[in-house]
This record gives sequence, C-alpha cells and structure tokens, in this order.
Amino acid sequence: MVKARPRPAVNGVASADRVLTVLTAFQVGDAALSLVELVERTGLIKSTIMRLMVSLENHGFITRMADGRYQLASEIMRLNAVYQEGLDLERHVMPRLHYLSEQSGETASFYVRHGAYRMCQYRVNSSHRLRLNLQPGDMRPMDEAAGAQALRAPYQVGIALEKPYYSCGATDPHAASIALPIYGAQQELMGALVISGPASRLTADTADTLKDVFFDTARELMRSLGFKSAETKPTAVAPGTAAG
Repeated sequence: MVKARPRPAVNGVASADRVLTVLTAFQVGDAALSLVELVERTGLIKSTIMRLMVSLENHGFITRMADGRYQLASEIMRLNAVYQEGLDLERHVMPRLHYLSEQSGETASFYVRHGAYRMCQYRVNSSHRLRLNLQPGDMRPMDEAAGAQALRAPYQVGIALEKPYYSCGATDPHAASIALPIYGAQQELMGALVISGPASRLTADTADTLKDVFFDTARELMRSLGFKSAETKPTAVAPGTAAG
C-alpha cells in the first residue's frame, strides 16, 4: 500500500503564463506526472511548481495522487466539454470544401470514422455532370481508398506525409481520390479531407498538381480547429498508394 505523502504547505498566486506552462506540460498518453517530470518539461523550479499545483488543485484542474504524482482533474474535462459543444465543425470545414472544389474542379468531402465504416459528414459536389453520387451521411467501407487510409493513419505518420494518400479503383473501379488526415487541438484525429472524382480525370499526375493547395488547405483547417504542430518535426513519411 502506498503511503500518502503530506501536501506541501505553500501558498501564493502564480502568474498566468506559469500556470499555463504547467498545464500544457501534460501530453496525450500521460496518466500522471511526477514533480521531477514537470520540472524537466517546464523548466520551472520545484518550489514554483508546488505553489502552482496548490492553486490548480484548489480550482479543480489538478489532483495530487497518494504517491505524490499529479494528474489532470475534472475541471479540465468540463472545459473540454464546453469547447466541444461550442465547436461548430461545419463552420470550419465547409468553406475549405468549397475552396478545394473550386480549385480542383472535383468533389471535396470530409469523412469521419464510424466503426467499421467511414461516413461522409460534409460534401461539396463537383460542377461536372460526370461525378460521384454520394451525399452527407453515406457510408463507405474502411478499405484501401485514400480516405480510409487517412482515417487509419497514426498521428506521427499523418503529420509527416510528403504526399496525400492517393487511390484509384479501391472502392469504385471508376473513381479516384486523394486524402489527408485532419487533427484537432489535442492532436486527435478529427476526420479526413478528401478530393474525389472519376479516375479518368483525377489521375496520379493530376493529383500531384493539387498537392500544394491540398496541404495548405488542410493545415489552415487544422489551425482553425486549434491544432499546434510539435516543435520537433518528424522524419517525412511517404504514404502507400492503393492499387486500382
């Protein structure tokens, strides 16, 4: 049985920047952090962190565990719920889909993972008469189509892509698509940005000409969703190309 350590008898109000420095030291996958780990991640001295933790614990942001480590508390969850409720995803996504459709001449969509399927959540159809007939709410399999590949991409792979995922004939023998994963404020996968069209028009060469505008739009969308890239850029990874 772990013996509970006494709580530090310190008081004081920390400056906002130091409070935020401590809170942002917690990363995805951290169950709890020790005082030593917090010192290493923040560059602050132990006594300062201990004073910060008293204030944060009093306001419900931090819980001090019996072994002396710290973990995020319920107030963080409450604020996240408020944030998620207030986040109007459509407002962020739709202008980018209209832009991509105009720039590419093809259909632009936003897909989300839905169990064993991928669901078209938002869509702006191509002005061409020859186009794919899908609507928001339609389900597609998690096959080797570009959108499905993007929705399966681990975070470290997704942010290091040099080229969008490209597929031709993966779901429909006459269709091709390119896709990029989209991440949110907590580096969580929000969905996949997809440009799709007839394989006769959206060839691999055509897809390559759209690469820059596609990446720029995806990064702009992620920034609007609160995403902040890591300080250290991972080694670039080239995606696999699905066979048609």
